[in-house]
Amino acid sequence: MWAEELRRATAFLSGFARRQAGRARELPGGFAVFDDRFADSWSHNQVVVERAGADPAALPDLVDEAMAGRPFRIVSVLDDGYGRACAGHLLRAGYRHHTYLVMLHTAPAPGPPAEDGHTVGEVGLEEIREPLAAEWRTSMPRAGEEVIRMLVDRHVTRSRGAEQVRLLGSRTPDGGVAAWTDLYLEPGTGIAQVEDLMTAEGHRRRGHADAVLAAALRRAADAGCGTRFLTADAEDWPRHWYVRRGFTVIGRCHGFERVSAPS
Repeated sequence: MWAEELRRATAFLSGFARRQAGRARELPGGFAVFDDRFADSWSHNQVVVERAGADPAALPDLVDEAMAGRPFRIVSVLDDGYGRACAGHLLRAGYRHHTYLVMLHTAPAPGPPAEDGHTVGEVGLEEIREPLAAEWRTSMPRAGEEVIRMLVDRHVTRSRGAEQVRLLGSRTPDGGVAAWTDLYLEPGTGIAQVEDLMTAEGHRRRGHADAVLAAALRRAADAGCGTRFLTADAEDWPRHWYVRRGFTVIGRCHGFERVSAPS
């Protein structure tokens, strides 16, 4: 039922990875991306497998050769069947495996915000630097400040990934940013992705994330993007939160990682 929407979503994910990369290298069934400015960032230095290309048993060696200049190994497999076929081989090679859900917004786009609701608009990276850094310190308590700074600064590369990249935030009465998300828009192809929806500590359960998500979906619809999607960890609680807000699981992709490093 959702095969074409899934194809469009995974093609967008692949294209975004290519466009934001500092450089790319073609591989059987996909490519490797690198960014020397953010050499410790997993998402900027990884192998992306779009389709079956190499023998699944040969993939660990292929990744080792492609990523020989990095101390970690990251593989994103966008094809569910090939990802499942590769899983055993990568697990035996010492990788951890994560399954991610591709979730399509199948409800009507949200209407105008309530007059007494939260104020959502575009914000700058510097406005979320401190709360974003705080989130990384919580999730990576052993990381040094240089790593935390890199994880925040790497956000600037996302502007290359799509036709339009918007950082939306819900403001507190004093002007701070309580929750935020990335919105990637491709009006030319009618597709949009919502990515990295976060709420700062001390502002949770107050409707800020709901307001930001609704604003992102509304902007995507207004831009003519009929395909509005996101990805969510198959084992984490946000997937249920998204279902309650009109998202439907239409497919799965896979992530594999080896060696401790920034994600």
